[in-house]
Amino acid sequence: MPEFDAVVLSRIQFAYTMAFHIIFPAFTIGIASYLCVLEGLWLATGRNSYITLYRFWLRIFALSFGMGVVSGIVMSYQFGTNWGPFSDRAGPVIGPLMGYEVMTAFFLEASFLGVMLFGFKRVRPGFHFAATILVAIGTHISAFWILAANSWMHTPQGHAVTDTYFVPIDWWAIIFNPSFPYRFVHMVLACYLTTALVVGAVGAYHLLRKQADERARIMFSMALWMVLATAPIQATIGDFHGLNTLQHQPAKIAAMEGHWETRQGAPLILLGMPDMAAETTHVLLEIPRLGSFVLTHDWDGEIKGLKAWPADERPNAPLIFWSFRIMVGIGLAMIGYGLLGLILRTGGRLWSTIWFQRIGLAMAPAGFVAILAGWITTEVGRQPWLVYGLMRTAEGRSPIDAPAVAASFVAFLLVYLFVFGAGFTYILRFIAAGPANAQHEPKRAANIPSQPFGGET
Repeated sequence: MPEFDAVVLSRIQFAYTMAFHIIFPAFTIGIASYLCVLEGLWLATGRNSYITLYRFWLRIFALSFGMGVVSGIVMSYQFGTNWGPFSDRAGPVIGPLMGYEVMTAFFLEASFLGVMLFGFKRVRPGFHFAATILVAIGTHISAFWILAANSWMHTPQGHAVTDTYFVPIDWWAIIFNPSFPYRFVHMVLACYLTTALVVGAVGAYHLLRKQADERARIMFSMALWMVLATAPIQATIGDFHGLNTLQHQPAKIAAMEGHWETRQGAPLILLGMPDMAAETTHVLLEIPRLGSFVLTHDWDGEIKGLKAWPADERPNAPLIFWSFRIMVGIGLAMIGYGLLGLILRTGGRLWSTIWFQRIGLAMAPAGFVAILAGWITTEVGRQPWLVYGLMRTAEGRSPIDAPAVAASFVAFLLVYLFVFGAGFTYILRFIAAGPANAQHEPKRAANIPSQPFGGET
């Protein structure tokens, strides 16, 4: 096979394992925060429904956390097996950032997860709540370091370039590179929305089975409030992120928008078919001048087209064009879902509107799809660079023949489908059983007072 085929296969294999991995941290970041809310409400109100839901989602969190760890370990090995030259050259920057993630986030999560899972009978409720908060903080710290490393690959700074390595000279500049703040906030909000949609779907599922189920109502109501509050903020952050990308990765924006010619007053192409060979986008639907206004906040702002770059420096426009629209479309659906929920709630029809609960159930995978679509937009849009403008993807691949990469990819494909398929099946069965199996309040040790905080401040 040609050398190019080996590069593509290595990218596909990493994309496959990464796609499996990213959904677990995204879910556990949101669930950890939701667990904090549930336990805090239980401590504040003493309502048994909150702790029942806590125990229900804690089990799902533990399973998802475990699968995330396993998929992450496998993915990390591929840096050495498939991307050795990249790991060698960028190791002085990427290595410490990954190490910081382990030393801070993973140790914190692993230490207090045991207290969360097994500490109800052994520690005071206040301390158990603190453990839940620390685990939630750990998940955010993990996202902080991982996104700092990935963002540096998109907008590298704070380093010196030698013939062999990228040498760090300013860690503050490396970590807080130009794209990092936007990408970190955007990702964390995506995690919250993803979790809210799953929680809302579980609540909707059990409401459809039993309209008077108090725990189902709590889940559905809390999820809708979260979507209502977060989805518009996410859209605003996405706009800021787009402006940042226009400044630092304009070729990605050109591919996202389907623009080939540099022009002022560019239209917003809603639907189209980018054609890499013909160097044009076959437009199906567009709004004149709106593209410039959205991207530059100026009706006559200039937008560079893909022809401004050599053909070998252009990302895959059709893939980016449609993945971006999938992400944006789902985001708009989330906003509409939250607003519709508010209207029904205000009219006192939230619990009696069956069709809306069915919509809530159908929205369960929407957050995961949006995250994957956004990740494809971000990472494919960086191509053909591993470190943007400094190291090409082909330069970072290990010298492994295409048949060997293909064989390992098939092995990953089969093992992942079996292992994680079994994990997903178990989680879905547990969700279908509902919180009723976890409805009993946890017993406390004999020396722990019956009041939730035990007199603690």
